[in-house]
This record gives sequence, structure tokens and C-alpha cells, in this order.
Amino acid sequence: MNTILRKSVLGIAGLAFTGGVFAGPVAAHAADTTHAAKPVSVTVQGDKLIPHGVQGNQSRIDLNDEQTANVKAIIAATKKAGMDERAAVVSIATALQESKLENLGHLGDRNDHDSQGLFQQRPSSGWGTVEQITDPEYSTTAFLKGLKQVDGWQDMPLTKAAQTVQVSAYPDHYAQWEQQAADLVAQHWNK
Repeated sequence: MNTILRKSVLGIAGLAFTGGVFAGPVAAHAADTTHAAKPVSVTVQGDKLIPHGVQGNQSRIDLNDEQTANVKAIIAATKKAGMDERAAVVSIATALQESKLENLGHLGDRNDHDSQGLFQQRPSSGWGTVEQITDPEYSTTAFLKGLKQVDGWQDMPLTKAAQTVQVSAYPDHYAQWEQQAADLVAQHWNK
């Protein structure tokens, strides 16, 4: 019996070590402090914008004029698509994670795919042409079209809804932008 118990304990320890080895790079990536969490200036609560509450530590970045214009373009495209504020929160949080709300062109050696635009969509994956996916209205509409196809997206945590559309290598990273995205929607939705 001692042999079985010892093997079980060693097996569990081995699994824990292996999990740490594989999770290490992800954890190291998640620990990026270039966009450290800052105090939230506007607290948005409520069923409409953050129906599930935020998950984990929140990140926040200061936006320049281009990024603010992209927020407004995402909100306008969301309204045009007939979707609500929650869809805008999911969209903005996704764009914050994917591009920090910058309309990125091809990243060359920094990117091993052809991802571009606010949502890092790929022409080779059928999101559209380079010209289309670097147009904020088009790329937002394409993202929202994908979101509409996710059954029950309104009832999912933001990171699950975003991940279902985006299929990211880091699915939990969308959650860190939920509060800032909600604050931005609250600030710009009725303007």
C-alpha cells in the first residue's frame, strides 16, 4: 500500500510540475506589466454592460485620438448592426486585447500570420481583404456577424464570447479589458 500511495503522490507532483512548465510561458505573458492595471475612473455596473461582473485583474491604457476614433467607429458599427451596448463592450474589449485599438497593418516578422486591423483578423481565414479588415466599420461588422452566430453570447462571460469568435491562443486575456470597454461604451454610446 505504501508503494501505491508513494506512486500516487509522485504522479500528482509530476503533473503539477508539468502544468507549471507548460503554463509558465502563458503566465509570463499574462504578467506583462506594460499595461498595468490602473484605478478605474468611471465605475460602470449593471446588467447591460457588465452582466457577469469582471473576471480577474483589469488592465487599462490611456487612449490617443486615433484609438478614441476607433472606439467611436466600433460603437457606430454596433448600432448600425442593430446590436446593443453589451455587444459594443465585447467588441471593444476584444479590440483592446488584439490591437490596443490601433488599426494595425501587417506586422511582418512580429507576426507569423497575416492578422491585421483592430481585431487582428486574417484574410487567409476568410475575414475579408486587407482593405476591408483594416476598415474599422467593416472589421467590427465582421466581428459582430461572428458574435451573432454564437448561441447565447449575451449570457456568456465576455472572454468566452470573444474567444468563440476570435479563437485566440490566449482565450482568457480578453477578460482584463472588460471594465475599460464598459467605461468607454458608457462614455461614448449616447454621443
